[in-house]
Amino acid sequence: MSAKIRKIAVNVEETHREIGKSISPATRKAVAVAVIENPFAGSYQENLGDLMEIGAELGALLGEKCVAALGIAPEDAESYGKSAMVGENGELEHAAAILHPKLGAPLRVAVEKGAALVPSSKKMGSPGQVLDVPLGHKDAAYVRSHFDGIEVRLNDSPRANEIMVAVAVTDSGRPLPRVGGLTHGDAKGEDGLR
Repeated sequence: MSAKIRKIAVNVEETHREIGKSISPATRKAVAVAVIENPFAGSYQENLGDLMEIGAELGALLGEKCVAALGIAPEDAESYGKSAMVGENGELEHAAAILHPKLGAPLRVAVEKGAALVPSSKKMGSPGQVLDVPLGHKDAAYVRSHFDGIEVRLNDSPRANEIMVAVAVTDSGRPLPRVGGLTHGDAKGEDGLR
């Protein structure tokens, strides 16, 4: 792997009760985070190809870690998302290079299929700041019950010369969804929308 990883963290969130109602089965979200050295920290670099390749590596690694943490088969993943926070000696474009050109394809392999765009966010930050990872249905963007998010925070990341990269995967939508629209069961997953 070309990424110089300092730390990996994986977290699973389960919701068993919401506003006094039991959730059965519990809704579950996993988020896997890698804290990596930013090879371009402190200097402008026209060609960001190295970060794009790192994105491909992390899409597979973090996606697989999420699926394993949930204890599900890849085809049982229902939604996904990605996010990155760049330390102060980097630039926002470094996060874009990791997230957009190549991270999605190996993530889709990790969750099997993934016809919909992977929701994403990026930001500049410092150690201990919260990184929000948006979530959406992996095969049909119009499934409203899966519009969601999860946050992650590491007390020592990202340092000035680092990038914190997160991938999230769920085995369900939000607890108690009731805003209508296309359902997970009715989604066809052919065009990434419906």
